[in-house]
Amino acid sequence: MGRRDLLLLIAIVFLAFMFRFYRVAENPPALNWDEISIGYNAYSILKTGKDEWGEVFPVHFQAYGEYKLPAQIYASIPGIALLGLNELGVRITPVVYGTLTVLITFFLTRIIFQSNIIGLLASFLLAISPWHIHLTRASFESSFAVFWIVLGFWWLIKGFEDKKWWILSMIPLALSIYTYNSARVFTPIFIITTILIFRKTFLKSPRIIVLSAITLIILLLPLVPYYLSGEGNARYKLVSITDDPGFVLRINEYRGSSTLPSPLPRLIYNKLTYGAFVISQNYLTHFSPDFLFISGAPHKQHHVQGVGELYLFQAPFVLIGFLFLFRKKIQFRWFLISWLLLAFVPVSVTNDSIPHALRTLIAVPVYQLISAFGLYEAYLLFKPRRINLSPLFMIMVVVVISLSVSFYLQNYFQKYAKLYSRDWQYGYKQAVEYIKEHQQDYDEIIFTRHYGEPQMFTLFYLQFDPVRFQNNPNLIRFKTYDWVRVLRFDKFYFPDLSDKETRYVDIINQNPDRRLLFIGKPGDFPFGQHILKTINFLDGQVAFEIVEVK
Repeated sequence: MGRRDLLLLIAIVFLAFMFRFYRVAENPPALNWDEISIGYNAYSILKTGKDEWGEVFPVHFQAYGEYKLPAQIYASIPGIALLGLNELGVRITPVVYGTLTVLITFFLTRIIFQSNIIGLLASFLLAISPWHIHLTRASFESSFAVFWIVLGFWWLIKGFEDKKWWILSMIPLALSIYTYNSARVFTPIFIITTILIFRKTFLKSPRIIVLSAITLIILLLPLVPYYLSGEGNARYKLVSITDDPGFVLRINEYRGSSTLPSPLPRLIYNKLTYGAFVISQNYLTHFSPDFLFISGAPHKQHHVQGVGELYLFQAPFVLIGFLFLFRKKIQFRWFLISWLLLAFVPVSVTNDSIPHALRTLIAVPVYQLISAFGLYEAYLLFKPRRINLSPLFMIMVVVVISLSVSFYLQNYFQKYAKLYSRDWQYGYKQAVEYIKEHQQDYDEIIFTRHYGEPQMFTLFYLQFDPVRFQNNPNLIRFKTYDWVRVLRFDKFYFPDLSDKETRYVDIINQNPDRRLLFIGKPGDFPFGQHILKTINFLDGQVAFEIVEVK
């Protein structure tokens, strides 16, 4: 690599870091409950060697009952050890590996296309990608899986030059399976697909392939008890299309409205056929122009609304890239096509927020590779003419990219936090800070679970001693549909104050002569009740109201 290319790569990596690090503790506007869980469990491991459930260095974390995979939690320990149990301590980890993914993308792209220029373009496009920036500014496990997959693919491609890399590539690919549920499906399928695509090459090195397979199997052995126990399917049960309550109802509705003679409605409308239809629909939705280039994903926590997952200017270059993959017969074209097509398989069997940016983040690097290749080929199309139009083309591209990135950053840093703070569970930190200042004044603190998981926010922001929590005699958990909630620990009680059995007045009547502090949502307290403090979402709507009974 020449000095100029090296300086450009350093500049791109620095840009990637700044886009992910700038005001990362403030935007997204709050830690969500998954980040809180990841952070507190990492803190608990750091302090005690046990998770919140008292399990010693677990391979999976029960957390809220969905059994989180371990990689993100263990990787978060250094950041929390250095910076503390706070927003920056939790989010510095994705900032670092998100930036490193940009760097590794350069090396992967360079080895595929044998071009420093295309490698620099791909890493630059990933550095400015709305899809990747958003999901590496918060502690999302999917972005860590992407890091390991890109690293594994780079080493896998290097193996075609030096076969020892095939064995080494199994390490990051195995780690991706410990990171995120989509990778649990994607990675094994992709490895099998790659073996089929390059079977002639692999068959020439059976010893290396066997050693690679053994390496992968050994690395994945700790997950065997996890799958055999059924815990590995806990998350899938929560999001599977077949566990959607409306799944069977819709089948029955189609049967009932059909005018076909019996038994055709039953043969046409059943779990198998309707499931295949829904899966196909879910899969194809992720290739829609609206998702990719215009509006993006509907889940407000996963994407800035009104902006595509890819920039609109990338659309023609993606098409040109696909065209030239085959026109120039790029050796690894089917590797890239398989990567893209398989990235959307895991999400197709889920039932919520389709299309889904988080579960399909595995696709983001390959889009940048193909887009970069298309951009380079488009540039070459302008170069050989009598009048060299390449400078004009470059100026237009720079202007369009600058405007696109400016629009995205303005949307993200000036509007996003205010509009969607509720979606990020904003207000919990402020509520717990009030508790921290006044908890000694009360016998019991009642904190509504209306918004979800108040116990974990309480543990996190109080930096509650993990040993004290693990052995707390007042700790009460209860399970609801594969989800575990904490009802009590220490002096804290987490009911739903909207429930007729746990209303404000009833709790007071059950606790005469006790000093009580209540944190509830609007409407939880009788009209005219004196409110000690109101906590608002960033758009001005009321999040929590705090009252006392002495």
